[in-house]
Amino acid sequence: MRDILVGTCGFPTARSRYYSLFKVVELQETFYDLPTQERMSKLGREAPADFQFAVKVFQGLTHTSDSPTWRRMRRARLTGDLSNYGLLRPTRENLELWDEFVNVVKPLNSAFYVFQTPPSMEVNEDTVRGIIEFFRTIGGSDRIGWEPRGVSYNNVDLLRRVFEETGIVHVVDPFKHEVLVPRDITYFRLHGIGKGEVNYSYKYTDDDLGRLKAIVDGAESSTVYVMFNNVHMLNDALRFMKLIGK
Repeated sequence: MRDILVGTCGFPTARSRYYSLFKVVELQETFYDLPTQERMSKLGREAPADFQFAVKVFQGLTHTSDSPTWRRMRRARLTGDLSNYGLLRPTRENLELWDEFVNVVKPLNSAFYVFQTPPSMEVNEDTVRGIIEFFRTIGGSDRIGWEPRGVSYNNVDLLRRVFEETGIVHVVDPFKHEVLVPRDITYFRLHGIGKGEVNYSYKYTDDDLGRLKAIVDGAESSTVYVMFNNVHMLNDALRFMKLIGK
């Protein structure tokens, strides 16, 4: 029997209410700064036993130090060479930071880790070798997904090679891209429909949700995550759950 898990990227309502409505959330606070283990323990304790946490991986592993979002860091102490952080490179700094991140979020018993790289990240022969080495080194491919964006899709064949050789999950917005290499887990992130990379103000129509249901029904995975990441995420997620009979 296939498991379809619907949720949102972040908590759009009080957590106690959210836990009564959904079985999964994707934490966003873990991207902007390294969380404290105390905070992660608190979330883990308060959630129902059957609740799942997916975590968006800390930006120090995905974005370079000139990224505007780095300004939101407060607790993280990146003591290595700043030029060696980010972009999924197999540097000592990135690999040590991954170990630190996994240790900090350990109390959540995370069901899934989402790596999201910036739209400006190029995929070429050199970067692909490093990305493959990075994911092979950290292991755990069955619970790890990568959402490439922007110019990363300029060379789809090279991009596909990463997923073929590492076994990780290709995370996509199903209204933007198709999954390049199907896995036992499918992970969809919905950023709104429009011309750009994202359209967070978009409210999904009934027709959109019908299209989404057809996409989900066509996925061959045993587990499908459907995570809304738009202003209307709470209402849209609840509408979609009603549509699929959840």
